[in-house]
Amino acid sequence: MNYIIAPSILSADFGNLQRDIEMINQSEANWFHVDVMDGVFVPNISFGFPVMAAVKKHAAKPLDVHLMIVEPDKYIEEFAKAGADRITVHYEACTHLHRTIQLIKASGCKAGVALNPHTPVTLLQDVIEDLDLVLIMSVNPGFGGQAFIHNTYKKIKDLKNLIQGVNEDLVIEVDGGVGLQNIATLVSAGANAFVAGNAIFATENPTDTIAKMKQLTSNAVSI
Repeated sequence: MNYIIAPSILSADFGNLQRDIEMINQSEANWFHVDVMDGVFVPNISFGFPVMAAVKKHAAKPLDVHLMIVEPDKYIEEFAKAGADRITVHYEACTHLHRTIQLIKASGCKAGVALNPHTPVTLLQDVIEDLDLVLIMSVNPGFGGQAFIHNTYKKIKDLKNLIQGVNEDLVIEVDGGVGLQNIATLVSAGANAFVAGNAIFATENPTDTIAKMKQLTSNAVSI
């Protein structure tokens, strides 16, 4: 299996954003993870379309856009036009989740749904066939550098069970507190895509850290 490393540009140096984008381009990373926060759904504000456009201009790999915002339907088409390859919305932010998923697909993007730590994966049962990705938050969304929530392992296994015989090509992505210390265990639980911010950008050699992450995923045994 090809395991996906998706560095979060939220942790990049915004004074040297092009430099960090080029680093990801030249590394073994697979995607750019783009965290969009509105200060309403989460207690933080990140960036919007101008930064997205700047990233897209220089990125040589797909943009994995994670919308931590209320009323995401209003902005899906614009994020698609700005260069998103995948758009993930939060279950907790979508009153009409099926409609939102179909809107993402109609915009030409892969569709994902994120679950906060308190949200059980069983709530996705009626839409799981329509999804390309499920993002399991292993911290409470809004800020980087939080401690990993260990119940995440159980949620990954529950999701693996949910997709058996239904949507086995689904990407299971984990975001929050992911690093060299736990990425192999996450693979063993059943995850196959990993978002990492500080664990990459705060290291002395981010390119080498990404390579080590890829090596650990390759050596791990998945269920």
